[in-house]
Amino acid sequence: MRMSNLFSETLREVPAEAEVTSHQLLLRAGFIRQIAAGIFSYLPLGQRTAQKIEQIFREEINAIGGQEMDMPVVHPATLWQETNRWYEIGSELGRFKDKNDRDMVLALTHEEVVTDLVRREIQSYRQLPALVYHMQTKWRDDPRPRAGLIRAREFVMKDSYSLDRDDAGLDRQYRAHYQAYYDIFNRCGLPTIAVEADVGMMGGTLAHEFMYFSPIGEDTLLLCDNCGYRANRQIATFQKPQPAAEEAQPLEKVETPGAKTIAGLAEFLDIPTSRTAKVIFMIATITEDQEDKEHLVFAIVRGDMDLSETKLVNALKAKELRPAHDEEIEAVGAVPGYASPVGLDADVIVVVDDLIPQSPNLVAGANEASYHLLNVNYGRDYKADYVTDLAAAQEEDRCPQCGTPMNMSRGVEMGNIFKLGTRYSADMGATYTDEDGEQHPVVMGSYGIGVGRLLACVAEEHNDEYGLIWPITIAPYELHLVALRGGSEVAGELYDNLRDAGVEVLYDDRDESPGVKFNDADLIGVPIRITVGKRGLDQGGVELKLRHEKDRDLVPLDEVVARVLEEKAKLYDAIEETIVEVPFGE
Repeated sequence: MRMSNLFSETLREVPAEAEVTSHQLLLRAGFIRQIAAGIFSYLPLGQRTAQKIEQIFREEINAIGGQEMDMPVVHPATLWQETNRWYEIGSELGRFKDKNDRDMVLALTHEEVVTDLVRREIQSYRQLPALVYHMQTKWRDDPRPRAGLIRAREFVMKDSYSLDRDDAGLDRQYRAHYQAYYDIFNRCGLPTIAVEADVGMMGGTLAHEFMYFSPIGEDTLLLCDNCGYRANRQIATFQKPQPAAEEAQPLEKVETPGAKTIAGLAEFLDIPTSRTAKVIFMIATITEDQEDKEHLVFAIVRGDMDLSETKLVNALKAKELRPAHDEEIEAVGAVPGYASPVGLDADVIVVVDDLIPQSPNLVAGANEASYHLLNVNYGRDYKADYVTDLAAAQEEDRCPQCGTPMNMSRGVEMGNIFKLGTRYSADMGATYTDEDGEQHPVVMGSYGIGVGRLLACVAEEHNDEYGLIWPITIAPYELHLVALRGGSEVAGELYDNLRDAGVEVLYDDRDESPGVKFNDADLIGVPIRITVGKRGLDQGGVELKLRHEKDRDLVPLDEVVARVLEEKAKLYDAIEETIVEVPFGE
């Protein structure tokens, strides 16, 4: 491709809307353009990189038995109603009516559609196992799109779906994807780890997320360096400290003026926060008989711990969760800052962390301004609708497997794999007939990776002060050929020779200064650069430079193609060396 014809231009200034490095560089280098919040066009350079990522997806999923297909972006709502997700998913699901006033859905994911195909196409156990996949546009009306392609509203994903007759078959396909995902990310030059994750709206019995460590990530990960336990903080468990046994003491109301926070209460009473009960007030939207209803929730954890909203959502099977407003709390007779379930006769859902019943004589609100209760004991003074693990793991909490203090890191979710089981096939009647003529629901798995997010995170990982540094496997071109004054004729011949040798070449034939050309080459980040100019030719060659290195070599003209092929092979081999077998769970 000649840059004089390239439908793209580089930007000298950092666009105001771009906050993270990858977003800034992808805009400046002419890979993407934003047309609305979370909605992007891919220019030719970005599209070439995206297509290379998609081809890696194809190769790795084909290698484990995948068959590529295509499913639509627009779905009839009736499919989503069959699985109840029409009612369970909130405003991020794109809903609209067609001209015949039928409810329709913009694809958020494709479990319903693929399950509908399964019930039409699969009849016998002889057709199983199977693995199908596609790459398709998704729409998620995220209220907080951010970080460019990392959190977009419209995006392309690779979805694969495994189909099996039993859990053993699902285990094999799940494990195959686990390895394939590591291979995909390594081939793209992106370091990731797999962590246990919440199944969320997908449902099922098990999920893993593949995480890229980055301070811009919205996910918090708990990691044990001793035994290898790792999980998203949303669902991470930990060994909770066991309180010493005590006799239950009588309730006592005490005045605590101004002590509306746990820290202020502990300071006022001169007690550790672990001796208090923290109440978090939430409004949960729960679907009951296909109707959404809002409920006030009192979620209670010990004062030295934080609430995991994901754990609370899962306990309630809630569609949505938001903080309660003061007037909603006051409407049931509770007082914000001084509330508890003790003595409260109101229509609220009480959910307590499983450490609360083991923690005697806690301090809790008295439902009266400026007053708290001493010696509150679960079971005697109040009861809950649910007792479950609600606490969010924190730095230095002890690993649930070995007891070692854990570390916390930030990460970006790069892909996920789910054991769906019969979550969708049972609801939608996707069954097969076994050898004995009996029918069973097809056992399913779902596996997704976003193209744009992967592209953006590679850009986040591989850059320097001058611009992008693409791994050769997904670079838009393998070589950037720069023609300076006095070198255009030779550069034109090299362009043809390199292309004939199978090298993908971006040829800067523009009438620009050397500084502009070199700056653009560094910004775009193609891994190999050849510079052809009068000075080098006078010395008998052309300049070769690798984008990730500072050194430059003068290569004789008759050796250029062979040298480029050699450097190209080295770069591909370096990526290939990262492809190793990964034990499951590591």
